[in-house]
Amino acid sequence: MTRTVQQTNWAGNVRFGATAIHRPESVDALREIVANSDHARALGTGHSFNTIADTDGDLISVAHLPRVVSLDSTASTVTISPGLRYGDVAVALHARGYTLANFGSLPHISVAGACATGTHGSGVANRGLASAVRALDVVTADGSLVTLRRDVDDDFAGAVVALGALGVVTSMTLDVVAAFDIEQYVYDSVPGTEVAQHFDEIAGAAYSVSLFTDWRGRDIGQVWIKHKVDPAHPWTAEPSWHGGVRAREARHPLPGMPATYCTEQLGVAGPAHERLPHFRLDFVPSNGDELQAEFLLPIEHAAEAIDAISAIAPEVAPVLHISEIRTIAADDLWLSPSYGRDSVALHFTLIKDEARVAPVVDLIGRRLAPFAARPHWGKLFGHSAETLRALYPRYDDFAALRRRYDPEGKFRNPFIARFFPE
Repeated sequence: MTRTVQQTNWAGNVRFGATAIHRPESVDALREIVANSDHARALGTGHSFNTIADTDGDLISVAHLPRVVSLDSTASTVTISPGLRYGDVAVALHARGYTLANFGSLPHISVAGACATGTHGSGVANRGLASAVRALDVVTADGSLVTLRRDVDDDFAGAVVALGALGVVTSMTLDVVAAFDIEQYVYDSVPGTEVAQHFDEIAGAAYSVSLFTDWRGRDIGQVWIKHKVDPAHPWTAEPSWHGGVRAREARHPLPGMPATYCTEQLGVAGPAHERLPHFRLDFVPSNGDELQAEFLLPIEHAAEAIDAISAIAPEVAPVLHISEIRTIAADDLWLSPSYGRDSVALHFTLIKDEARVAPVVDLIGRRLAPFAARPHWGKLFGHSAETLRALYPRYDDFAALRRRYDPEGKFRNPFIARFFPE
């Protein structure tokens, strides 16, 4: 009798259907596993909230590949093993005087998994995390090792945010920048009218800006401002800003939760990797007792989109922990939710009750549909393949790329089949 492995995602809402889980300790061992498998999927840190990593065959963790953090200061790149977490890479880079230009809210997620799903940070001039990828090595369906490089290989832009559909990534080369410091402030209770009238000014006020709301009123509960330290152009944190009041004590996005889980605030300057994420690497920000959904749309529709969600607040608020509004700069990666357009992201951290949450996520998706909202690939959404095809100009190109790299469907699981039916 075939047995499935006892393995779940981080949130515990997905139990993988794999018959075996492999933890290869070398690229050669990984290649052999892939070549001998009928169906396979790569597994990172399991921070997706849907079945994107699931398979009825072999689940292949990249976490045990040899640890590599190889800095090339001449090229301003770092080559890493893909299972490393962002926080671990950042610490190693900081010791050499470098960092990444952008980070997500969690430093606990794997680099490969975050890039494959189009995960992002925040900042009107900051592109999603996958945009830092300059090259990657991928083990394809027959066990071959393929290297793809930015500005060299035609397939590159389709292979970075690839949903695990082309193969298993075994190495990544990322752009790095000189290390820099960030000082972080929080403003409480910014009036919704200010956000509606001055969204561009608020979102562009610092290197990274996040707005948190529970949608129970028109005001924004907290605005987190992450300002890049520049002695030549110091930034003064006024006691009042856009009608909000500067917090005198550290905050957690969820009122009542311990702020010790969060990166340091109150204007205390520190390395970018210790301020741009919301949560500290040495703390688990949550026990996983949550679900998440997120939708990205053109930034020019930010105020309209906020109004659209405010109109359904009675349906959203009862199943919501907190919602975050961020901005992301456009990129050229085919399946990136920010492909070809500067974007605003509306993120929803929801209670762990799929029966109650699913219809609300569908409602949110419908309300944001007039703004051509694209869902985050690693979170909950109910879009059809036809809808996604209309939202992504390079959808057909990616479908063709997937067929070429995996003609027998070794990496094709129900998630991929649902959104790229062939």
